[in-house]
Amino acid sequence: MSPQTSYSYTKFDLEIWKRKEKMISQKKIVSSVICFLLLLLLPVAFSETTRNLKGISARAPTVQQIKNKHGAKEVIVDNGIFRVTFSSPQGLITGIKYNEIDNVLNPRLRARGYWDITWQRENILPKLDRIEGTNFRIIAQNEEQVEISFSRKWNGGSDHVPLDVDKRYIIRTNTSGIYTYGIFERQPEWPEVEMGLIRVAFKLNPDRFHYMVVADNRQRQMPTDDDRDIDSGRAKPLAYKEAVRLTHPHNKMFKNQVDDKYQYTCEVKDNKVHGWISTKSNVGFWLISPSSEYRSGGPVKQELTSHVGPTTLTTFISEHYVGSDMETRYKAGEAWKKVLGPVFVYLNSDSTGNNPQYSLWEDAKRQAEQEVEAWPYGFVASSDFPTRQERGTITGRLFVNDRFLTPAGSAYVGLAPPGEAGSWQTNTKGYQFWTQTNETGYFTIDNIRPGTYNLYGWVPGFIGDFTYQNQINVAAGSEISLDRVVFQPPRNGPTLWEIGLPDRTAREYFVPEPYKNTMNPLYINHTDKFRQYGLWQRYTELYPNHDLVYTIGVSNYSQDWFYAHVTRNIGSTYVPTTWQIVFELPYVNWRGSYTLQLALASAARANLQVRFNNENSRPFFSTGNIGRDNAIARHGIHGAYHLYSIDVPGSLLRTGTNTIYLRQSKALGPFEGLMYDYIRLEEPSTA
Repeated sequence: MSPQTSYSYTKFDLEIWKRKEKMISQKKIVSSVICFLLLLLLPVAFSETTRNLKGISARAPTVQQIKNKHGAKEVIVDNGIFRVTFSSPQGLITGIKYNEIDNVLNPRLRARGYWDITWQRENILPKLDRIEGTNFRIIAQNEEQVEISFSRKWNGGSDHVPLDVDKRYIIRTNTSGIYTYGIFERQPEWPEVEMGLIRVAFKLNPDRFHYMVVADNRQRQMPTDDDRDIDSGRAKPLAYKEAVRLTHPHNKMFKNQVDDKYQYTCEVKDNKVHGWISTKSNVGFWLISPSSEYRSGGPVKQELTSHVGPTTLTTFISEHYVGSDMETRYKAGEAWKKVLGPVFVYLNSDSTGNNPQYSLWEDAKRQAEQEVEAWPYGFVASSDFPTRQERGTITGRLFVNDRFLTPAGSAYVGLAPPGEAGSWQTNTKGYQFWTQTNETGYFTIDNIRPGTYNLYGWVPGFIGDFTYQNQINVAAGSEISLDRVVFQPPRNGPTLWEIGLPDRTAREYFVPEPYKNTMNPLYINHTDKFRQYGLWQRYTELYPNHDLVYTIGVSNYSQDWFYAHVTRNIGSTYVPTTWQIVFELPYVNWRGSYTLQLALASAARANLQVRFNNENSRPFFSTGNIGRDNAIARHGIHGAYHLYSIDVPGSLLRTGTNTIYLRQSKALGPFEGLMYDYIRLEEPSTA
């Protein structure tokens, strides 16, 4: 036999070979399918946002009532994803266990997760009431969720705000978070009271959470609360208590930076989600506001979000950026009831740890979108919270008539309690429902609580406030069509000249660069550069001896009009400032009436005096003392909106060069002042 092995194949061998080849081919196909499916699942696995406690499966929430080691009563709710502990019957959240973190809240504080109110009555100093309950109840418990209540009835004393309060918490199956809402009610026979602030606040574990997120372009590593300690020498006080300069922080990267919670405020319409990330544990803690119906002051009112602590909160009612003009006083004989919330406390985690700042924030935004889509929630037990079927809808199309009729694109349109035009800015007692029109002016406002409202609005690019001529009664399930709605903004004649853009802010004007030793690096080369500390002080440096002079046709408002009309610092005192607008008139209608349209974006303890062609004359017009919105000090570019249409006799003007003198006459300190939205001079009507 030849040393080379020879092979011969029978018919049977060939059949076996063919079967093996077929099996191998099938296995390859199956393997390919499995690999493909695994590749599809990889992003899910690596972006998983809800990890169970020690591997326990998600389940229907359980409720336990126990006594802790100190003998205090507690309520514990556990759904397998997280476990939350409440003091009972007070209803303070003392612990949240999640993703093997024993407590994401600050274990060194008694007040870790809570509701509170600041209030005062006649002959009683302002107080902070943490709204600790006196009665605990399980409202609902089933396979889908648990809803619990911590309530308190007013006992007629002076220790607590005269309100009945019911704090509710909902924990749902397979949900990584807590829904909370409050039912607040006062009887008409109760005493007069002022309530300036109602909020929900959480103090997080400072050993875990150091990275804060308010928006895509507003997020950063944060200093600690200890870094703000003035007594220990770690920080130096600045012009007001909220702002400090970090001189000896634990982390040198924060040295000489300013920390101030008002640098992180946000307009209500944009305030959907914010919170903190623990890069140590790859865990996020977020507050999600799915609706703004329960907030006060309309869609562009600014509110606090998250700040050093680490602290995160939702503010329902406040005087922030409006001041004492807010309707926070409840008179004797006035009944009131309002549901605040629900808001959603959301926790997530990133199992990969590759880039938790990105992945957790993106997931939080997705969750916020889901909560907005689910609003109004169908699982809330209280009959004071109408379901989607128990609410109404309004549709319409808004036009603006300013010399000619055009669709009002991107206009703000909203329902709020009946009142005068613009009264929604100061309303806190009722509900508000806002939307924006599309590019052709069409709008839909849905999920409206039954009630009586006015339709309000304003249109960017035009001055003034819109109010629909009739009140609107919304009933459960109603669908109301207003067809065509026309807003005629204030105008008495053609425009001679104008300064700025009518957008209710001072954003378009000159905002100076910050001081190097009091800056927040987040806002360097940022669209919100006005959020830097101390910018008001730059006015004195730019105009040490004389005030701003703006020449129509020569000056540029983005470079030559300072963003805020503030006082001038002279040594240890402050003095009023007078700005000038210089303009030419080739012809004057002596018998006609000109109009100066003066729109303010903010005012803080100010008095604006207007004079024509004589700086030393009696003021032709004065606003009187207006505003307490503190937008200058609190890094806002707007506060409450004011519009003044000033009739100017032609006899005050002259052919040739004219000067308007704008004097802000209050000067007790650095923060008396105002911000201009827009100024326009109109010639007499030709109608």
